[in-house]
Amino acid sequence: MSRPFPELPPAIPRRHSPLWRGIGRTIMRITGWGFEGNFPDLPRLVVAVAPHTSNWDFVHGAAAMFALDLKVAFIGKHTLFVWPFSLFFRWMGGIPVDRSAAHGVVGEAIEGFRRSPARVLAIAPEGTRRKVERYKTGFLHIARGAGVPVLLVGLDYATRTVRIGPLFEVGEDIEAERVKVEAHFAKVPGRYPQ
Repeated sequence: MSRPFPELPPAIPRRHSPLWRGIGRTIMRITGWGFEGNFPDLPRLVVAVAPHTSNWDFVHGAAAMFALDLKVAFIGKHTLFVWPFSLFFRWMGGIPVDRSAAHGVVGEAIEGFRRSPARVLAIAPEGTRRKVERYKTGFLHIARGAGVPVLLVGLDYATRTVRIGPLFEVGEDIEAERVKVEAHFAKVPGRYPQ
């Protein structure tokens, strides 16, 4: 039994592609995935997507993005952006990042928000598919520096549900915010245990 797809509120940036919206919804129906929650009516936000335990996370995340007709930018490992795949990833909104030289990524992301009146930036807080002791805090620094909220989106493999929310403003204590985000995602079962 297929689950209903939430409608994006007016302020959220859209792709405006009925074809890709249909493809995304078809993939989600075939794979049995659905949504819980909805996006806030805001034109600019950082979306933290977790847990990130498998390459399948990208497939399900992309299907969800297309199914909602959501226009999103996302940060990805630069080694993924090889021809001919780089053309598709960039068209999707991909921004390649070289982790060995990632010092300017936060500043560049903040500047991207300053240049754009409507921008949704998706980031995996773990920064990798491997088990990590603690999440990276770049996404929190980006949100705080850009003055935009963070929306948590969980990929729940146990129920095949994209869980949207909660939304929060990043406070002064980045470390305390990181701990809260980790605690939230610790309850979301990924494809593989962490």
